[in-house]
Amino acid sequence: MTDLATRHEPVSDLFDRLNSAEDRQQYRLSDEQVAFFHENGYVSGVRILSDEQCDALCEQLQPLFTPDHPGREHWYEYHTNESPDPSQVLFHALGAWRITPGFHDILWNPAFTVPASQLLDGAVRFWHDQLFCKPSHHGGVVAWHQDYSYWTRTVPMAHLTCWIGLDDTDEANGCLQYVPGSHEWTLLPITGLAGDMNAIRQVLSNEQWEKLQNPTPIVLKRGEAAFHHPLMVHGSRENRTDRQRRAVVLNVVRDGVRSDSDEPLLQGVPAIPKGQPLDGTFFPLLYDPAKG
Repeated sequence: MTDLATRHEPVSDLFDRLNSAEDRQQYRLSDEQVAFFHENGYVSGVRILSDEQCDALCEQLQPLFTPDHPGREHWYEYHTNESPDPSQVLFHALGAWRITPGFHDILWNPAFTVPASQLLDGAVRFWHDQLFCKPSHHGGVVAWHQDYSYWTRTVPMAHLTCWIGLDDTDEANGCLQYVPGSHEWTLLPITGLAGDMNAIRQVLSNEQWEKLQNPTPIVLKRGEAAFHHPLMVHGSRENRTDRQRRAVVLNVVRDGVRSDSDEPLLQGVPAIPKGQPLDGTFFPLLYDPAKG
């Protein structure tokens, strides 16, 4: 199967194209939304996908749950269940943009790139994508963590995460949850991504742990998204409902972020020498507001 990473433009008609400043204007966040992001570390309820686009992505997602699907060689990581407990399933995979047209083209979706540029305050370069899916009845947790704890091989910290629900998400089926203001905490050590929601306790102060006891659930309609800061502490609880909870996560950086390692930044990707900016086949520039 062709590696779609070699294509640095949309390959389908699933999403709109930007043709003018007027086109961009309809996707911009309000000044109030941007201010809320900087104060709290996140902004939510941003419409990224239509119901029809969600349907198309879910159709392309379904075959990916079977490990021997075409294109499986293009994943950076692939876990049918990242949880250590088989009764709590967390499907987690990185690299869908290389495999299906929809997950490739969502990177160039202006409903995503325009607000991302506002929050990054600059041009948007791709870092990597993720799929986080919880089946009905036995969906597992995503433990409390900060994204940048996993990304210190890139500097400076000018990263942004966009979490997009492909299903309606609420507390019952394991929605995303944030600790508002935690983007101002220092960088925390990695304590694990799946299994134990309380693993982070060992690296928190008593005051931080107290704040973690009252997180904010991010209730979203399918197609809506939440953007968050790379130090935002976030996680999600199990899904015990009869509904699925599927999400695609787009991680980007402000253009100019550099490699801080001589090792490959992602599995199977050629190394970018330490000190050199992210660029090339696997880290395309998605949107530059200066160029439109």
